[in-house]
Amino acid sequence: MIRIKKGLDLPIEGAAECRISDACGVSTFAVKPTDYVGLVPRLLVAEGDKVSAGDALFCDKNDERIRFVSPVKGEVQAVVRGEKRKLLAVVVKALGDDPASGRTHASASTAELRQRMLDEGLWPLLRQRPFGTVANPDNTPKAIVVSCFDSAPLAPDYDFVMQGREEDFCAGLETLASLTEGDLFVTFRPGQRLANTVCQHVSSHLKNVKVEYFDGPHPAGNVGTQIARLCPINKGDTVWTVTVQDVAVLGRWAKKGEYVPVRVIAVAGPQARNPHYYRTLAGASVATLVRAQILNPDYPTLQAEGNDCGNVRVVSGNVLSGTRIEPNGFIGAYDSLLTFLPEGNYYDFMGWLLPGLTKHSFSRTFMSGYVPQCMARVFSMLPECVKPRFDTNLHGGVRPLVFTGSFERVFPFDIYPLQLLKACIIGDIELMEKLGIYEVEPEDFALCEYIDPSKTDIQPIIREALEKLRKEAV
Repeated sequence: MIRIKKGLDLPIEGAAECRISDACGVSTFAVKPTDYVGLVPRLLVAEGDKVSAGDALFCDKNDERIRFVSPVKGEVQAVVRGEKRKLLAVVVKALGDDPASGRTHASASTAELRQRMLDEGLWPLLRQRPFGTVANPDNTPKAIVVSCFDSAPLAPDYDFVMQGREEDFCAGLETLASLTEGDLFVTFRPGQRLANTVCQHVSSHLKNVKVEYFDGPHPAGNVGTQIARLCPINKGDTVWTVTVQDVAVLGRWAKKGEYVPVRVIAVAGPQARNPHYYRTLAGASVATLVRAQILNPDYPTLQAEGNDCGNVRVVSGNVLSGTRIEPNGFIGAYDSLLTFLPEGNYYDFMGWLLPGLTKHSFSRTFMSGYVPQCMARVFSMLPECVKPRFDTNLHGGVRPLVFTGSFERVFPFDIYPLQLLKACIIGDIELMEKLGIYEVEPEDFALCEYIDPSKTDIQPIIREALEKLRKEAV
């Protein structure tokens, strides 16, 4: 048991209920190059082309072995481009149910397995640290880490999500174990049912798999936090990570030869009218889900009834590190959560002088900050007038970056977060390396960004610094 003491749980309302609906109205899917860090895509299809599930839509110009494939059988409906003809998405309209199928792969050697994953488009399921890019096929990782729980606000319950997919998940672990000579770490929160299934399978089939338990507030469920405790990354090291549902997709492909990228998505948030889970495929359009959850005549402007804060923001991922998407956009490649938040387009007149009972406060600037963190779960039982209100309002403007000591209270790494941030701002590569830049990703600084009194956009700064280091290493 590894206990994480530094962190913060946000008492946001609107968690998804444990029931699943099939997203029957979803007919368009997209594969977005913007979901993959450092990718320079080369388009392989044109509008109007017919594709099957598993057919390549584009590849990486830097390594054309890495291909990104269609999740469904259908027709290429659109090739979306942005400024300077940058490829933003390839949209496929589904025309039937035809999963990519072929031979099984359970008995393949390591070299054969890698080649087949590259040929059939499953390699992008693997991500590597540092840098957060798609894994390099020529590298052998120091370890592979699979986090089976998420501690972020409103995160999906993976015990519920993985019901009925336990065999595929265990088959996926077998496949991952054969890709590395190091350890395969599978992490759980205490009490998870999925852990019992994995432990039974590991004891009889897998010898290089280690089951670990983490407990504590967010970011205990972040894979970066877990890597820092299990297999710290030094310069030159590589660690691969895979999401829980992608492990099951990989297991089904290895066991049955079928590529079916099933994705169970939790729809949650204060502005979700009926928060629960939807079963669909990777890259699904969220338009149908948004229309079902908002239920207003102004769709797609998302003007929610009775919402004093104005419009609703749709976020692919969690509220701390997710990505804002349009109401007719598509779920992120690695996301299993769709969050609906009220926009904070309002001003509080002399708000800093008011008691602030409805403002969640980490620094105890407001009275709500004096409620103990252990009492966060009882917020849902409080009257509406004193419930914490979570929206996208910054409650102030950008201010000088100063030492407050707050970051260290929510940052569980053995790293000086503010010093590292300043090194990233000035672009001092040597100092960044000494301060541990290779161990972190932007999501690891999400809580620091949330509590920062300076209102600094920390995550983009960390991403820019990592990109600079990645390009220097190429």
